[in-house]
Amino acid sequence: MKNLPQSRHCRLAMLAGLYTAAYPVRQGDTAEELIEKLSELLGFRPDTEEGHKALKLKDDEHGMPIPDHILVERSCCKQAFVRGAFLAAGSLTNPEKEYHFEIALLSDELTALIIKLIKDFDIEPKTVERKKYHVVYVKESQEIADLLILMGAHASLLDMENIRIIKDMKNRVNRRVNCETANLNKTVSAAVRQVSDIEFIERTRGLKSLPDSLYEIAVLRLEQPDMALKDLGELLNPPIGKSGVNHRLRKISEIAEDIRHKS
Repeated sequence: MKNLPQSRHCRLAMLAGLYTAAYPVRQGDTAEELIEKLSELLGFRPDTEEGHKALKLKDDEHGMPIPDHILVERSCCKQAFVRGAFLAAGSLTNPEKEYHFEIALLSDELTALIIKLIKDFDIEPKTVERKKYHVVYVKESQEIADLLILMGAHASLLDMENIRIIKDMKNRVNRRVNCETANLNKTVSAAVRQVSDIEFIERTRGLKSLPDSLYEIAVLRLEQPDMALKDLGELLNPPIGKSGVNHRLRKISEIAEDIRHKS
């Protein structure tokens, strides 16, 4: 993020973004260090009359410096200005928790300018008031990635993409585990009902009252209450498929339900 532009016009735009977004500039801030570097390269300081003239700065109604639009007419200068503003007053929330890019600004007019510049790149930022600040923010991950590309934050973009890939993988694994758990719970519940119905028939009419095909699967289910239907079917002689086992067990449940209604 701290690699400085090579062209003078982009250095001017970045310096303007840094200075106006960080205003009043505090010593020791990252913004102050970058302002010093750019000031040295450009040959003036932004807080001087010469600096205000070079950066096309004017004061808004609250006395806050903002640049004239002519400073950010070029696409590359728009990127440099937003980059400077972000380095001065922005933050990117750890994407392991959530995606959130924001720039917190004091000036109404500067806020409007930042929003316009970001929109020029087909990104739709939102705004919210937070104490004395106007916060310009983006939450959609792809739009944040686009912003990082525009600002030349390639290392941050790679970090974000790596984390996004890991998050997506975790989400897919969790969905699969949840799905398999749900299916397992359904299977267990069905087996419990089957055993309950078979034991009910055994207590009331006896299993011998069942047709031979149903008797055989009923005894096998009591012996193997946790076994999958497919495996149960393979133990029969002759073996039958999963759908055949399911059909026989469903018939047993219907018989049990019929007995209950007649009791």
